[in-house]
Parts: sequence; C-alpha cells; structure tokens
Amino acid sequence: MRSSRHITGTGLVVGALAVTLAALLFPVMSSLRGGGTAGSGSSGAGGNAPTVATQYGPLSALDSEFVDKVRLAGLWETPAGQQAQERGTTQSVRLAGQHLIAGHTELDRQVRSVAAQLGIPLPNQPNDQQREWLAELSAATGQDYDRKFANILRLAHGRVFEVVAHIRATTRNSLVRELANQANATVLDHITVLEETGLVDFDAIAADAAAGTSSPSPKK
Repeated sequence: MRSSRHITGTGLVVGALAVTLAALLFPVMSSLRGGGTAGSGSSGAGGNAPTVATQYGPLSALDSEFVDKVRLAGLWETPAGQQAQERGTTQSVRLAGQHLIAGHTELDRQVRSVAAQLGIPLPNQPNDQQREWLAELSAATGQDYDRKFANILRLAHGRVFEVVAHIRATTRNSLVRELANQANATVLDHITVLEETGLVDFDAIAADAAAGTSSPSPKK
C-alpha cells in the first residue's frame, strides 16, 4: 500500500534546492518563471524583468530567477538535513542529512556573494510549498520519516537538476555560470546520497512526474 500521493499544497526546482528548485515536471522555462516548482514563490527576482548589462555579462530574468531559487533551496534543505541527522533511523539517512547541510552551507555562501555582486534581492524564508514539505517531515517518525525524507528530497533535487542544466547551458553571465557549476555538483551529490539510502521509490517518482503531481508516494 502506498502512502498519500500528495503533500498539501501546490506542486518545487530543481529547485532547488529547486531549490529551488525543475521540470517534474513542467517545462524548464515554465518552472523558472515560477510555474510551481520547488523554488517558486520566491521574492520575485526574475519574472518579466528585462536583461541587464553587468560587468560579468548580460543578466537575464531567468538568470536572476535561478539565483533566487538556489537561495530558496538552501533555506529548506538545510533544516531538512539537520532534522534528518536527529530523526533518521539509519546511518544512510543521517549521512544524507549531513550532505545536505554541508552542500547548502557552501552553496548559500556562494549564492549570497553572487547576488550581492549582481544586485539581486534574495528571500530569507522558504516558500509555501517548501514549508509544507518541512511540516510533513516534522509530522513523521521512525521508518515513515526515513521514507518521506528520501523521497521528498529526491523529488525536489530531480526538479532542480534540470533547471541547473538549462541555466548552465544558456547563461551569458560568468557569475551565474560559476554558481550553476557549483549547484550542479551539489545537487548531483545529494541525489546520489539520497538514492544510496535504498528508500527512493523510483516507480512512484516517475508516475508522479508523468502526472504532474507534487510529491512522490513511497511504498509502505
């Protein structure tokens, strides 16, 4: 029997962290414009703003939105990682939490530096979807917590991964490109350790992606 196929609220990247948050899937361009991804509901850094010239190259609306989403990813994945270290019942879940904390600590340092240099305002709290995910994790215990942690975070990172790839391939801004490089390495590392928990329900994630729903449904 499967647990609930939906987390309360609308559906993350990429995010990410979506963050953040990525085409799980909506088209990448739609997700970057706030189409219900893990990083949407942001401070409005991107939107329909025009491309502006900077000393680091043109800064597009999508570039700004990406920077915003990277920050959002860290705002919820860092506390999720801290919680996993405290509540995880297996070493692999606790290790995944440790990777989330370490990865987003460094990524957040970089995104704040990039945003300051490019004049991009950043959010200071997770968006509504991310807060709902954290609330669902907070309500879970034991092995149910482990499954939800692995699947919710794996779903979010799958979305963000596609967003990062799109920005890395298309941005003309060198600072955004460097941030995308770091985000790519961080997201891939997190996907790997989450899958190594052995708890990721790939069938459920694929089914939810095809249906355009907002959360995986790990098997009991």
